[in-house]
Amino acid sequence: MDQRDDMSYLKRYVQSHPDNRMAWYLLGKQYVLEDKEGKANYCFLQAGSIYEAYERKKHPLASEPKEIIKAWNRKRKFKVLAARSAGAAALLWIVLLANPFAGFMNEDRDESDEDAKTGTISDAQEKQQRLQVVFTKPNMQQPIGSSLGALTVGNSSSAGEGLAVMLEQDGKWRKWTGGTRILLSAKKKGSGEGYDIRMLDARTCTCQPDDATETFRIYKDWSKLQEERWTLTSAITQYEDLFRKWPGKLEDMIRPYPNNVLSVETANMRVMFPELLMRLKTHAAHAAAGSDQDSQEGSSQSGVTPRTAVPGQETQSEGMSLPEAPLSIVVDKETHRLAVISGDVIVRSYAAGLGAERTPGGSFYISEKVKNPNGRDDGEFGSRGMSLSGTRYAIHGTDEPSCIGKDESHGCIRMNKADVEELYDLVPIGTKVEIKSGIIPAPLSPPEDQFHLRPVQDETNPAVVYRWLS
Repeated sequence: MDQRDDMSYLKRYVQSHPDNRMAWYLLGKQYVLEDKEGKANYCFLQAGSIYEAYERKKHPLASEPKEIIKAWNRKRKFKVLAARSAGAAALLWIVLLANPFAGFMNEDRDESDEDAKTGTISDAQEKQQRLQVVFTKPNMQQPIGSSLGALTVGNSSSAGEGLAVMLEQDGKWRKWTGGTRILLSAKKKGSGEGYDIRMLDARTCTCQPDDATETFRIYKDWSKLQEERWTLTSAITQYEDLFRKWPGKLEDMIRPYPNNVLSVETANMRVMFPELLMRLKTHAAHAAAGSDQDSQEGSSQSGVTPRTAVPGQETQSEGMSLPEAPLSIVVDKETHRLAVISGDVIVRSYAAGLGAERTPGGSFYISEKVKNPNGRDDGEFGSRGMSLSGTRYAIHGTDEPSCIGKDESHGCIRMNKADVEELYDLVPIGTKVEIKSGIIPAPLSPPEDQFHLRPVQDETNPAVVYRWLS
């Protein structure tokens, strides 16, 4: 999606969601790129506190936003009059000259409008998106000092509020759904007034920690948002890899079978999409530039660090942010586990039924996602199926739940119904799958709430009789 497409999408979005301040802010940033200062200022004033949070300053025109917005509203009234009276055209022209913000909401009036399938995010959801969370590790020296530095010194926290979190470590892996600890919270008191720091973990402070019940609730809500972000990031990445182009809009990835890259959107995904898409495109451009530079410098410089970080993460201290690598799947033949991972984080881990040597090792990808294979949700393949690289091997449900954790399949990967349905929603078409041995820990840590997307498209395939190696 080029800059013009970004602009068109955001304009239509704010028309349908005029109270969404994040969307106004993103639209304003697009106008900055086009050197349209007046229109950018109008958007930033509509964004209000979002602008102040992200830019870490008040807008220069913030002292008179009501007057500017009133001028825009007067312009809209004149627009209605123009449709009723030819004489009003001259008056409208005067308003357009006087008001530098006039007209931008109607530039795409002739373009087809997109219905907003979901409403605007709530204030609580907006606060979750702006919350800054840093992640320490058990082996990190001075985790409290490092956390406070990341949260309070030179960061771009858009809410003035943050948490320091430690995920459960199991060997080289961190468990997203394991025994999570919240070390502290930091909340900005006001401009120039410092932070209110609350210690919340008895094992990392020689103090009586504060009650963390409410903080854990806040983190739980934020972690659900992070799961949507992982899924959306993965879908955008896989779409570009599959079709060799970026999605023009969110709906491009949400199609009926067989183009159902992403199962469905959410209100949060719709708000996150423009920013994530721009970040991924920027990252891809930086990676390509880095590759070109490395090629020019010669292959002998093996010590050059590749550019793997997603732009936007540089504001946090190194090693204190979650990985934003696309979700991938690892199947462990030794422990009979199927895990969804991002970097060193195990996002989900499930028990799986395998076929011993009949289940091949190696690298695959999800080439197809289908609901109710062969027209049933209680047949031998259960309610969901995901083909691997166009072969007869697949990840699917089963009508024999007693086989889970055993080697009784003919080569496919069997899963319990609730697990395979969550996996289906969590990972998009194109997701990489590695089948190995001795890599995923055996202990399971089920999530409190399963990830679930409400379907909006037909993802069944009645035209094919599946004969996977169940």
